[in-house]
Amino acid sequence: MVSAAYILSVFAAASAVIAGPFPLVARAANSSCTANTSPKAAAQPNAKAIYLLTNDAAGNSIVALKVAADGTLSDGSITPTGGNGASGTDGKTKAPAAPDALFSQSALKVEGSMLVAVNAGSNTLTMMTIAPDDPTKLTMVGRPVDTLGEFPVSVALSGKNSLACVANTGAKAGLACFDADPKKGLTPLSQSLIEFPLGQSTPPVGPGNTVSQTLFNEDQSMLLTTVKGDPTKNTTGFLSTLPIPDGCPAAKDTRSSPPGTALLFGSAIVPGPKNKTTLFATDASFGAATISLPHPPSSPHLLARTPIPHQKASCWAAISPLTKTAFVTDVAVNHLVEIDPATGDLKQSVLLPNANPGMIDLVAAGRMVYALSPGTVGEGKANVVVVDVGGERIRQVQVFELGGVGSSAQGLAVLV
Repeated sequence: MVSAAYILSVFAAASAVIAGPFPLVARAANSSCTANTSPKAAAQPNAKAIYLLTNDAAGNSIVALKVAADGTLSDGSITPTGGNGASGTDGKTKAPAAPDALFSQSALKVEGSMLVAVNAGSNTLTMMTIAPDDPTKLTMVGRPVDTLGEFPVSVALSGKNSLACVANTGAKAGLACFDADPKKGLTPLSQSLIEFPLGQSTPPVGPGNTVSQTLFNEDQSMLLTTVKGDPTKNTTGFLSTLPIPDGCPAAKDTRSSPPGTALLFGSAIVPGPKNKTTLFATDASFGAATISLPHPPSSPHLLARTPIPHQKASCWAAISPLTKTAFVTDVAVNHLVEIDPATGDLKQSVLLPNANPGMIDLVAAGRMVYALSPGTVGEGKANVVVVDVGGERIRQVQVFELGGVGSSAQGLAVLV
């Protein structure tokens, strides 16, 4: 697994580099890139199913779990992706990384009846459809497609634009986008990669100097990608912004390093006005930050910066549609942290009453937050923790063990 000493050395170096204070500032020609303007059905408040990747090197699969009316989980299905999983390399021990095998958030994504997932060991992307009468029944559409790069770790899905975009972080690092058709599958919109000059290997050596996450903004007019720096190697992290005019990705992105950040990791879009995008992002060196991006993209502004006490690797984030607050997990501290993204106020930090060493990817739906804990190599079992965040205090309601799923498990997505 990635050694705690190495993780902390990278994050400690980043903390020293970004020591404050910091100012706070209150597809037209191609039919496959044409935005879908048909109205969407209103989302249900509670989850119907959640999904994660086994990320097994011998054969990757999607685990689909049923969600009951009270938000608790039960067995569902396991569906092969047609590709292989993989693990990055521990920067200190050179052993396969775990429990954060991909150094990323959003290894799979759901929107409507479509699901897309990365196969890091095959350099491919898989698309599936979700059956309307059984959300745990998945059907592959077409075949897995080449991601045009190496070691894909994060994927974004736009139902509005029928678009899937994937971030690679290996020796060929960068972004590639695909037309996402529920009948035909994935078709590349370009044969060239929007490259990130990371100077990485395949598999990548991390966690520093790797891609963290790619996601669309609220109106799906921009693709945002967070990339971690590595102060121990004098590399600077950045935020990539790729415009999606008329539903078709631009040929070039814009990159900037938000002030006061160094190790941007998992993030979530804060709902807000259409003329700007607000991003809540974790930074493993201190906690989390709220960043404003004007339209069209220009220099980002830091709206709030939240140090998290006792944190070691605050790397994953989700915003609850019920509470309008952000929740953050840490791979090395078994707490769930609630933050007001508008003000940066830390509302509560609760150590959960289970034996997990920490948690990684998470999603929110209804009253619940669902968080994945892959466990550790040879110790503990992978599980999903279900937490009720709708009351005054965070309250754990279930720890659902994932039989047969190992410590390389990654990603978490939700169908509502």
